Amino acid sequence: MIVCNGIKKSYSIGGETVAILNGVTLTIHPGEFIAIIGPSGSGKSTLMNIMGLLDTVSDGELVINGVNPAHLSDNELARLRATTIGFVFQQFNLLPRTSALDNVALPANYSNHVDRPQGRAQTLLNTVGLSHRLTHTPAQLSGGQQQRVAIARAMMNNPSIIFADEPTGNLDSGSQADIMGIFNHLNSQGKTVILITHDAEVAAMAHRVVTLRDGEILSDITHTPRSVDRPIELESPTNVSIYTVVMRRMGADFRQALRSILSHGLRSFLSMLGILIGVASLITMLGLGAGAKQDIEKRLAGLGSNLLIVSTGTSRQGAVAMDPGLSTRLDVMDSALLKKDIHGIAEASPVVSGKVRVRYRNKNTSTNLIGALPQYEFIRAMTPTQGQFFSQSDHRSRRRVALIGLTLAKNIFGDPTTGAINDNPVGKQICIDRTIFTVIGLLPEKGSTGFRDNDDVVVVPLSTAMNRVLGKTFVDSIEIEMQSREDLDTKQVEINEWIRKRHRISDKDDDAIRIRNMADIQEAMAQTSQTMSILLAAIAVISLVVGGIGVMNIMLVTVTERTREIGLRKALGATPGAILTQFLIESICISVSGGILGIGIGVTITQIFSQTAGWLVVLTPSALLGAFGFSMASGICFGFWPAKTASGLNPIESLRHE
Repeated sequence: MIVCNGIKKSYSIGGETVAILNGVTLTIHPGEFIAIIGPSGSGKSTLMNIMGLLDTVSDGELVINGVNPAHLSDNELARLRATTIGFVFQQFNLLPRTSALDNVALPANYSNHVDRPQGRAQTLLNTVGLSHRLTHTPAQLSGGQQQRVAIARAMMNNPSIIFADEPTGNLDSGSQADIMGIFNHLNSQGKTVILITHDAEVAAMAHRVVTLRDGEILSDITHTPRSVDRPIELESPTNVSIYTVVMRRMGADFRQALRSILSHGLRSFLSMLGILIGVASLITMLGLGAGAKQDIEKRLAGLGSNLLIVSTGTSRQGAVAMDPGLSTRLDVMDSALLKKDIHGIAEASPVVSGKVRVRYRNKNTSTNLIGALPQYEFIRAMTPTQGQFFSQSDHRSRRRVALIGLTLAKNIFGDPTTGAINDNPVGKQICIDRTIFTVIGLLPEKGSTGFRDNDDVVVVPLSTAMNRVLGKTFVDSIEIEMQSREDLDTKQVEINEWIRKRHRISDKDDDAIRIRNMADIQEAMAQTSQTMSILLAAIAVISLVVGGIGVMNIMLVTVTERTREIGLRKALGATPGAILTQFLIESICISVSGGILGIGIGVTITQIFSQTAGWLVVLTPSALLGAFGFSMASGICFGFWPAKTASGLNPIESLRHE
């Protein structure tokens, strides 16, 4: 079963080579109970570690079940340990915050030889006399009881070889006799037991005693062992699918991660604090950014869609720049002819504007007056919230009717302290520059753009504004709504050429006509809003990165603290991939926990902003899922290095770690 042929092992210490084993040749047959005895430093533990596939030889050859481990990969070595070898350590090496039942079931996470690990673990604990201690942690067990748990764990995967390193060294004589009785009866069932000890009395209980001194075999004696009559019955394990093993191991890793997080509550909270702050910032920034974008889009929609505004610019006569409108003037007919001649125009309205004083009873204010045709209602999306827009008949008859914006209504009809509109403005008479007008409608809220309040306005029929209020014979601009946004640029050029031709404007006079494309303005503002949202999100992502670095730092500390545990898991058959997955899961648990708390705090903060500051906040499912995904990605990215470090540790060096 085990053949050692001239095995040598040496270490380099302080620049010097120290030989531990000097050509050990040994053959161990199946079913033997062999004790390897010798003083401290004789090399017996090193020999056990080599035969148990925890360490490698410097020279010579080791063969186990016809296989040379030197030709196996780390994963193949781990599988061989999981299926063939069981370890009982002198220091027990039990997981401290884990029950006896879970400690015994641990090897099943790395093998497909156990169908019901909890049931088999309970059977094994019953066998070693610990049926009343299933849920106790190692701190609640005596030394002898802990060693019994370790023996039950070694038998979990039904190995053919059991290595026991000084299993009675820390026990009293009564516990020592019980433990040796268990080993004898395991051997009677066909298990190969290899016992490492320095106690001759313990060694005498084995069938065969090999004595080592200074790395060499001094004697190899086979004798009749002391008989101990204590029957033992073990349940035979059953093979299960790899999928079941993987899911079982991941479940155990999650439980281990939760135990680790809860056992170091303050440290875990501080490590997830960076993720928490980052996610909360991300949620808040995305919510405020999306709200600001939606608010801007709402305000821009109020300015009109697919809108072109034609106005006169500055003409030049020689080197002299003329005031706008002096050389070129737009008139009412331009609007009608444009709609007739240019295909694709949905609506067009001439517009005049100017500053006026508005008075109602003892209140008066300065505001902006707009004169337009009835089509202006649809061009600028100004359907009144109360009352109605003026008609074509009102325009032709120059009637003194007006629609007022919300700000103007508050100024002349509202309460000075609360700002609430006390009287229904519809039907009231107001004075605009000494001319009495009847209010027929309240305009929808438009908000502010820049320094201009779009709700501080009064709209009257075009003819009324030109002849009764402003005294203008020409219009200031023509506002055109196109049927489609796609051909705005083409139509803009076509309209410019049409006006130049109608008013005989020279091509050299570039600034005589100005056409503003409101779609371009809307797109620019939308892009600005999007840029701000991206900037705010980038700041939040930086917070997440800082938090992720904190998680990585804590995980590196955790790997250092649990180095012995890593060595134990590898001794029980854990592959490097299984160790990597375990620590990645723990990192993800920390990050996701911080992410969930951050989402809750972020949502709360956005609601506070919405309630107290009146800001529009929009939280979409994609934003919440994105924040959750970021927290998980942080756990994976920043936990990978510590997890990779853990997976690459040498098992024997890890077990020796203090």
